[in-house]
Amino acid sequence: MKTAMSASMVAFGVALSASTGLAEELNVVCSNEQAWCDLMAQNFEIETGIDVAIVRKSTGEVLAQLRAEKGNPKVDVWWGGTGDPHIIAANEGLTTASGVDLSGTVGWAQNMAEMTKGRTVGVHVGLLGMIYNTELLAEKGLTAPACWRDLAKPEYKGEIQVANPNSSGTAYTELATLVQLFGEEEGFQLLADIGRNVNQYTKSGSAPSKATARGETTIGIGFIHDMVSLKKAGFPVTIVSPCEGTGYELGAVSIVDGANNLEAAKRWVEYVISAEAQDAALQVGIYTIPSNPNAKTDPDAPDMNSVKLIDYDFMTYGATKTRTRLLDRWTAEVKNAGGAIEE
Repeated sequence: MKTAMSASMVAFGVALSASTGLAEELNVVCSNEQAWCDLMAQNFEIETGIDVAIVRKSTGEVLAQLRAEKGNPKVDVWWGGTGDPHIIAANEGLTTASGVDLSGTVGWAQNMAEMTKGRTVGVHVGLLGMIYNTELLAEKGLTAPACWRDLAKPEYKGEIQVANPNSSGTAYTELATLVQLFGEEEGFQLLADIGRNVNQYTKSGSAPSKATARGETTIGIGFIHDMVSLKKAGFPVTIVSPCEGTGYELGAVSIVDGANNLEAAKRWVEYVISAEAQDAALQVGIYTIPSNPNAKTDPDAPDMNSVKLIDYDFMTYGATKTRTRLLDRWTAEVKNAGGAIEE
């Protein structure tokens, strides 16, 4: 009887899989915070019954992996991280259109899909900013930074931490923001001047904010939503939107071209743009601006209408040629401008 029942259940499972067209597993590479990666994988498994293998990597690492694995990808879907590398992956044919209905999302999410012929979809907005440790600032007798240019002041030597744009989408957004704000020549001069004050270039974009909160550095550069979670946790920090204006990311999700579990990957895209999934971000202290207008937001989350934003040119700065040129120039002119160590 048990044998017959087992055989029947196996047959039912095969029939169910055939009728839905869904694979029973999904391989996800995640460029969001680890806690959010884990929670989303758990919730998706509960929602769909599909087993998820998820690994966290920064956007630069993922882009390099997709290029190396072109034609034989090991992952099915890339979720999270800044939009520029997702756009580059789309333009290089490393990702494929999801065909998911985006009518329930806000305009900027749909615009990203239009820019990439459906290959990448916007899932959140993150605003770039600065954070400083109020206790360290007072202890060292430093003035609080208010503008990008302030970070070049000699008094901040050894006091600033930022990620490396070769590995971090957050730091590339900073690089592209300063170039767009001040022009390329003045922007790179400012980056080099700031670089003389940098104590460490980290791999992860959120690491400088965390180090600032822990008192390991006085000032950090990163996304404001990461900083909000630290302030709400009680760390002695102040968040700054630079006076000249600032850039922003469009966090994205993309299906890898040649994905082994394509239907499951489409389900993942459908899930991560749903209000239910985006609501869960608040459970793990993620305060980005969601792409689903019905998703919940925290009162302390950054507000696009209260911050001076630049008109960030995603098509230009998300192009492979532009990104490669700017990163090469950063490595040659900025990386070794001071005595910063690398993570």
